[in-house]
Amino acid sequence: MRGRRRKRLAETDTGDQRVAVIGLGRFGSSLAHELTRRGWDVLGIDTDARLVQKVSDVLTHSAVADCTDPEVLEQLGVHEFTSAVVGIGTDVEASILIAANLLDAGVPNIWAKAISRQHGQILKRLGVHHVVLPEHEMGERVAHLVTGRMLDFIQFDDDYALVKTVAPDIATGVPLGESQVRSRWGVTVVGIKRPGQDFTYATAETVMERGDVIVVTGKTHAVESFAELS
Repeated sequence: MRGRRRKRLAETDTGDQRVAVIGLGRFGSSLAHELTRRGWDVLGIDTDARLVQKVSDVLTHSAVADCTDPEVLEQLGVHEFTSAVVGIGTDVEASILIAANLLDAGVPNIWAKAISRQHGQILKRLGVHHVVLPEHEMGERVAHLVTGRMLDFIQFDDDYALVKTVAPDIATGVPLGESQVRSRWGVTVVGIKRPGQDFTYATAETVMERGDVIVVTGKTHAVESFAELS
């Protein structure tokens, strides 16, 4: 019953721009600042008064509190928020307890930082809606940029990736519809930027030229191989 209830909650409309960020270390405080800059109503929470003090002048609300206690969450009204982020990474036990408390409180959208794949797997099994591994994901991203011909790389959970790279000579000079980029390399060119111009969406009539920066999507191995052609 609880699993079905969580699923329904996660699928509800979340137009309410209120979010609780629990854990105000480097990850949590950076996230809280950015959300505030974007106009969100942010409640920042941490057990360390010094960290709370650092963000108190920027955030809408802040509190020194221990959210491993479910009663504390209720007193702070976190159960009324549409979103919550568990930014705690170093204390795995606290991260798991807080995530479980948020799930029990029925918060519709819960994000949690994980410091390892094992930590992330536990959070997912609990029912956390979104798990992020910032250090791992950034390391993987930079590795692609260092070892390949990519200008940027973003990978999704289902083994798909979005890559910014330079148009390879082998695919320039003819319309995309005739270049057989999709059938030959298994990728789709979704955007193109010519020097001195803005990015535009690519169509079947788009002709890539030497030096164009393109955005390509497809299976990770396919976009990796295509980027190496540049």
